[in-house]
Amino acid sequence: MRWFFLGIAFVVVVALLTGMALIRESRGFGIRDQPTAMERWVAGKARMMGIPTEAKSRMNPVPNSPDTLEEARAHWADHCYSCHANDGSGDTPIGKNLYPPAPDMRLPATQQLTDGELFYIIQNGIRLTGMPAWSTGSAHDEEDSWKLVHFIRHLPQVTLEEKKAMEKLNPKSPDDLREEQEEEKFLRGEDTHESTPEHHHH
Repeated sequence: MRWFFLGIAFVVVVALLTGMALIRESRGFGIRDQPTAMERWVAGKARMMGIPTEAKSRMNPVPNSPDTLEEARAHWADHCYSCHANDGSGDTPIGKNLYPPAPDMRLPATQQLTDGELFYIIQNGIRLTGMPAWSTGSAHDEEDSWKLVHFIRHLPQVTLEEKKAMEKLNPKSPDDLREEQEEEKFLRGEDTHESTPEHHHH
């Protein structure tokens, strides 16, 4: 049996290397092109082979409740938004420019994974993609990941109100923070131009 699985792994590796050689020959290794059907097939097989059987069958030990979803929603907005967007669509500058692009997690390809598979992916990441491993080995960290599994299940039903609440928790760039401060000053009737120092270019 061991040799059987080694044989399968060898075939997959050969197919991957052959495909990479053909792709490099035809269009290089840029990430702006959409993945080919072969790349998607190999990536899917590699992902499934990389998840241990016992991990797939794990049940979510964290009860699903409004409080759980609220915590997970805040966690998602702060940690996952940059690649996956608040609604799980992957429609962000980073998500769209990964290779392969961040998936739309509302679709069956993600929603049909077991809770154990989703948990394993959050904790361990996926090789050859932009998905990192978030595990730190702590029980609190694992609990947060299980809560995120509940939120991933909720993504197809995320409401406009939820998305607006999440926007306030999304990471902000210095420009975003400056713009927010200027808007607040404007709403208070303050002159934002007086408080903004002039920049002289030499």
